[in-house]
Formats: sequence, C-alpha cells, structure tokens
Amino acid sequence: MRILKYIGLAIVFAWFMGGGVSHFTDAQFFLDIMPSWLPWHAALVYISGVFEILGAIGILIPRTRLWAGYGLFALTIAVTPVNIHMWLNPELFPDVTEVFLSIRLVVQVLLLACIWWSTQPMEPKSKPEPDQTTAEV
Repeated sequence: MRILKYIGLAIVFAWFMGGGVSHFTDAQFFLDIMPSWLPWHAALVYISGVFEILGAIGILIPRTRLWAGYGLFALTIAVTPVNIHMWLNPELFPDVTEVFLSIRLVVQVLLLACIWWSTQPMEPKSKPEPDQTTAEV
C-alpha cells in the first residue's frame, strides 16, 4: 500500500509541478480559457501557477504534505469553474474536442481523489500483538 501512495504522490507532484510551470511558460493558454466574468485574468493565472508549484513541492516534504494536499485539493476545486466554462462553451475552444472537455472533468474528479488519498498520513506499521494463547499466566 505504501508504494501505491508514493505513486499517487508522484502523479500529483508531476501534475501540479508541470501545470504550475506551464502557467509561466504558456500563460497565453491559461489566459485564453479564463471565463470573461472572472476578474484579473493575468494575476489569477500567475498566482495559481505559484500555488501549484508550492503545493507540488509541499507534498514532497512529509512535514508539510497534509497541508499541501489540502491546498492542492482546494486549488483544484477553485479552478473547476474554468473547466466547466470550457465544457459548457466548446465553441470557444475549436482546437479541443468536446470529448476531451468531458474527459477532463472526469480526470479532475480522479485527481481530487488521488490528491486526498496520497497526501493523507500513512498508517504506522503496527506491532504484532502478543499471542494470547502462548502467553504465560
């Protein structure tokens, strides 16, 4: 089970580190998908990129993993309106198929589950209980 948690952490790390960096290397993509009703498009793109990178780094450190996981979970919820906007307005994104936009929402739910599960504290290895049948009276 421990190895699966580390695989989950690796997925979450790669997702957010890659995504966070791309907020700076391909900011125009993120600006283009922002709904018009959201204010401060550029600031939101850069701020969310910073928090993605910080969260990705935070889950690597056992001491900060739980809180970084909470932060990444909240951030993922916070960007959901953008993904729903894209799904509801596919005509605004002609380079992206409607199937991809639908799958993206499913992947987001799976990502939330992976963030939550992989960043929760691991159960400590339990010590075996003494065998009551062989204990001396």
